[in-house]
Amino acid sequence: MTYTIDKTLAGVSFEDAEAKVRAALADKGFGVLTEINVKETLKKKLDADVAPYKILGACKPQMAHKAMTAEPKIGVMLPCNVILRETAEGIEVSAVDPIASMSAIENPALQPIATEVQQLLTAVIADL
Repeated sequence: MTYTIDKTLAGVSFEDAEAKVRAALADKGFGVLTEINVKETLKKKLDADVAPYKILGACKPQMAHKAMTAEPKIGVMLPCNVILRETAEGIEVSAVDPIASMSAIENPALQPIATEVQQLLTAVIADL
């Protein structure tokens, strides 16, 4: 089972790709709650030089509320992470597949929620 929904954007800068991702997320009702600049963090903490890599913690409040109502500890699996990373082919954008991540939890009430979020994130990636 794959655990990400992916698309590579060729011919765009990392900054432009990030702006497109943020706009596509917003168009589907997601906000970005957290942001981790992995490249900067690894340079600061380990003096390691890596290609640009950023993690955006995306959340659609209505869906998070539904999931928390069905499974109170679901917060350990939230938010929905979306990564941007520079590759030789361009900027790869990957969103977590909520069906894959939620499969670890034995609660059938999460299935329709995960399916709906998967559809939304698939649309976000397709819109890039």
